Amino acid sequence: MAKLKITLTRSLIGRPEDQRATVKALGLGKVNSSIVQDDTQPIRGMIHKVEHLVTVTEVQD
Repeated sequence: MAKLKITLTRSLIGRPEDQRATVKALGLGKVNSSIVQDDTQPIRGMIHKVEHLVTVTEVQD
């Protein structure tokens, strides 16, 4: 299964609560923090919701 590296690149200041909760659920905290998640439909949906705040790259297993 493919993996995605998700990095928070923009601040959450002034963002709606649902976007803040989505970023927290992804496992991101501070700006420039990164996590590696499996490439699944729920994760893709969460990324789509906050795509203006994060950058996503594919990584090899």
